[in-house]
Amino acid sequence: MERTPIVMCKTDLDNLDIYVKRDDLLPFSFGGNKARIAQEFYSDMDIKGKNCMIGYGNARSNLSRALANVNSYRGGVCHIISPADDDGSRIVTNNSYMVHACGAHFHECEKQKVAEAVESVIQECELNGMKPYYIYGDKFGHGNEAVPVRAYEKVYREILEQEEQMGIRFDYIFLPTGTGMTQSGLLAGKLIARRSNQKVIGISVARKSEQEIEVIKNYLDAFSLENQILIEEYPEICVEDDYLSGGYGKYSDGIKDTIRSMFVCNGIPLDSTYTGKGFYGMLEYLKKNGIKNANILFIHTGGTPLFFDNIHLLEQGK
Repeated sequence: MERTPIVMCKTDLDNLDIYVKRDDLLPFSFGGNKARIAQEFYSDMDIKGKNCMIGYGNARSNLSRALANVNSYRGGVCHIISPADDDGSRIVTNNSYMVHACGAHFHECEKQKVAEAVESVIQECELNGMKPYYIYGDKFGHGNEAVPVRAYEKVYREILEQEEQMGIRFDYIFLPTGTGMTQSGLLAGKLIARRSNQKVIGISVARKSEQEIEVIKNYLDAFSLENQILIEEYPEICVEDDYLSGGYGKYSDGIKDTIRSMFVCNGIPLDSTYTGKGFYGMLEYLKKNGIKNANILFIHTGGTPLFFDNIHLLEQGK
């Protein structure tokens, strides 16, 4: 994957330098963290001698889009298992349109019946002579935890190089955190680099902090085992859940205002599911905690198609 730029952005916060790492500008499938993570899953699938990708994600999922798009580029078979929202409703997004456009097989299921859906698709693939690879391991989601962590452990190394070139050090790294894959990778990189004086803070877009922290610990355990790294003490795992705004896919007036402001003042697109919620949460965290005179880095994890799903949020008063 290519290196992405780090740019300074304008905000209404004084005595803080806020930078954005533009992973949304990765030159494949609208970029984003899930373009990097999808690449790691496909590399692992090849190593394990599998030939049929099975992904999982809601209609808003950037990972589902990236998995389907990589598969279309490579040639092969891709299945996406897609649960309904928590309230049982379904929506159509630009991401889900692109999953279909890339020829992936779309399987809708209820949120409570994911394991059954995974098992059914695996069996179907095997009956058709395929060797299926489910990104989360077995039907219960155990296995492969180390794989996606590799993506942002590499990005952390990239950030260290960019810090040196820019002549600064980031005191805080913020990001929207959902699956926990990206934050786990950054924490793994921080652990290896021994940067104990830097905080990596995830703004949760879906889960309560206690649940997310346990997920991240599982990822770190798997990565440390794979790489024979002895974790004598976990790096501090910071997940803020004060900005969920009702849950995954939900947003507030503050998030809408943040999306509008970032586009108008900086030309940077954010979306209401991931990056808009993450950036809004970061700004509120900085204000609430009175943080001053610090260098802040926000990881723009992509989601540009979702920006266009809700482009009406740019209109004043909407």
